[in-house]
Amino acid sequence: MIRRLVKLLFVLFFMIVIFSFSEENGKTSTRHSDSVIIVFSESILHRKLTSKEKEFYIDKFVYVVRKSAHGFIYFLFGISIISFIKEFTFLSWKQVFFSTLFVLLYACSDEIHQLFISGRSGEIFDVFIDTIGGFLGISFYFKVYERRRIKNG
Repeated sequence: MIRRLVKLLFVLFFMIVIFSFSEENGKTSTRHSDSVIIVFSESILHRKLTSKEKEFYIDKFVYVVRKSAHGFIYFLFGISIISFIKEFTFLSWKQVFFSTLFVLLYACSDEIHQLFISGRSGEIFDVFIDTIGGFLGISFYFKVYERRRIKNG
């Protein structure tokens, strides 16, 4: 019973994290993305960047960083969903399908939510990235589950 509750809390945690990121206005969201790019670039180069270099790296990597963040958080979200479902039934492709459908529906609601936030927009492509990220997390978990099940007989 405690395991189920903990796994449910993980699902809710990721839903809240995703909602919180979507709740940020455009300026705040951009500032966070830019900060990640600058910190990462400076750590790789082992020095502070000039203003011009910061602008260059932000322009070059902002799209990749933002889309990767979508995929990564939904990858973890997908794992949490399928892990929770496993507590109630044996996993099959049917559970993979319904977990992915849940990710898709949440991604749609997330993008609709962003339509109401200043400086943000809802993007169909983001729904696609979110769903693919979630599906990859779900599939990864399912494959590990299947291998363990086969190995243990």
